Amino acid sequence: MAESLSSAPERRPERPRAKAGLTAYTLRRAAQSLVTVFIVITAVFLLMRLLPLEGYFGDDYDRLDDFQRQAILRSLGLLDPWYVQLRNFYSGLLQGDLGTSIIYRPKVPVTRIVVPRIPVSARFGLAAVGMGLVIGLTLGVLAAREKGKIFDGVVQGYIVFVRAVPAVVYLLFIQLYATQFFDLPILYRAANPRSWVLPAVSLSLGGIASYAMWIRRFMVDELNKDYIKLARAKGMSNTSVMFKHVLRNAFVPMAQYLPTTLLLTIAGSLYIESLYSIPGMGGLLIDAIAVQDNPLVQALVLIFSSLGVFGLFAGDVLMALIDPRIKLEGRGGAR
Repeated sequence: MAESLSSAPERRPERPRAKAGLTAYTLRRAAQSLVTVFIVITAVFLLMRLLPLEGYFGDDYDRLDDFQRQAILRSLGLLDPWYVQLRNFYSGLLQGDLGTSIIYRPKVPVTRIVVPRIPVSARFGLAAVGMGLVIGLTLGVLAAREKGKIFDGVVQGYIVFVRAVPAVVYLLFIQLYATQFFDLPILYRAANPRSWVLPAVSLSLGGIASYAMWIRRFMVDELNKDYIKLARAKGMSNTSVMFKHVLRNAFVPMAQYLPTTLLLTIAGSLYIESLYSIPGMGGLLIDAIAVQDNPLVQALVLIFSSLGVFGLFAGDVLMALIDPRIKLEGRGGAR
């Protein structure tokens, strides 16, 4: 008995392969995202340097002689070789310096202009994402349950309308007529909560259509799979099948896009913030482009692009967390 016990192989704790695989996957995706951000930032920086230099002088261009223009460009470092400019830019970026506005608010650091506008865009972005998720997922689930019926046709008609018609058309219609019908302010006023309604609703329309379209599509795909037929054959009710199996599995692919949608919506809509005179980041970019404030435009484009890349990274990690079927390591591990 003692010999049999001594000869028995020693049982070791099972290695947490899933956790190690998720960590390796997250680190690999983080490295890829950093490389992507570096490429995007460098490309944006170099493209901005191809713009006409007149944008750095504003209305003073015609009043300055060549010597004065050269002096200003030299003070901005724009006469240095491109690689020197890029090195100086990254040096400042690592210290939190996004440059200085030259026209929109002359000699004011870009960070002082952008930071106060972030909470404004975030407030509308969070409200829009919340409405988009609740209403969009509800419409998508009901449309999938009523596939081929009148309600499904109405939901699909709304999706096609929002995605096919230029947003400027129906958003302008909403601003002009909804303000009269519901007696709401036509422009945003921070002290008047009623003026927040139309911008938030307008910002959520695209999200509602996207969430409804994707959840309906994924749920219809799931309904045609064998395990759903087996569950129904075992006597499960239609409601149990829809919510315990179909909706749960259909939500997994959508999780990949939630962080990107959230971050970009929080950053603000370019057109809607301009339409309702909302002092957010989206409207600021439009204003900066209009006055050709190149440093401010460059900083905002970098912020938006970085948010997009980070959203994709967060979506991939979130999808790997909630779906253990995704292979994280070994051959075929790359998604």
